[in-house]
Amino acid sequence: MTSGLRARKKQQARRAIAQAAWALFAEHGFDRVTVAQIAAAADVAVATVFNYFPTKEALVFDGMQAYEDGLLLAVRDRPAGQSALAAVAGYLAAGSERAMLPQTGPTIAVAARMIQGSRTLRLREQEILDEKTRDLAVMLGRQTGASPDDPVPVAAAHALMGVHRTVLQGTRSAALAGATGAKLAAEVTRLVTSAVDVLDRGLGTYAQAGTERTTEPSHPQQ
Repeated sequence: MTSGLRARKKQQARRAIAQAAWALFAEHGFDRVTVAQIAAAADVAVATVFNYFPTKEALVFDGMQAYEDGLLLAVRDRPAGQSALAAVAGYLAAGSERAMLPQTGPTIAVAARMIQGSRTLRLREQEILDEKTRDLAVMLGRQTGASPDDPVPVAAAHALMGVHRTVLQGTRSAALAGATGAKLAAEVTRLVTSAVDVLDRGLGTYAQAGTERTTEPSHPQQ
C-alpha cells in the first residue's frame, strides 16, 4: 500500500469515526454516549477510536483545536506593520464566508446544544480557551521583547481572546435562533466589527459613569 493511499484510508477512517460520534451525540447527548457505541456505529474497534481521538472530548473539539491553532498562527505570521488585533480581526472575519454554507448554521447549533448540555464539554472548552490565551500571551511577549513578568502581553492576550469568545458565543446564539446563510454571515461580521472596534478605540473612556443609556438587546433577524 502506498503512503498516499494509506494516508487517505486513515483520513477516511477518522472522518467515519467523527461522523458516527456526532450523530450519536446529537441524538442522545454527549454524556450518554460511550466510546464503545461510537466504535460500533463506525464499525471499528474501540482501540481504533482512541488511535485517532485520545479522549471522547476530542471527538467534539478536534475542529475547535485546529481553529484555535489557526488563530495563533494568524497572529504569529502576520505581515510586518500589521497589529495583532488586525490579524485576529481578519481571521475571525473569514468566518462569515463559512457561515454562508448551508450546513454551517445547523452544525453550529448542534454543537452549541451539545456543549450547553454537558458540564464535561463546557469545562473542556474553557480549558482549551485558557490554554490558547496563555500561548498567545507567551507569543506576544516574545514578539515585543517583554520581560517574563510584564503584564501587558497577558492583558493583550486576554483582550484579543475576548474578541474571539464574543464572536464564538454570539455566532452560537444566532445559530440557535435559526440564523443561516447570509443572515448568519451578517451576524458574524457585526460581531467581529463591534468587538474589534471597542478595542481599537481603547477602553480609556468606555462606559464612563454617568453616561449610561438604556438600549434594547439586539437579536439577529429571523
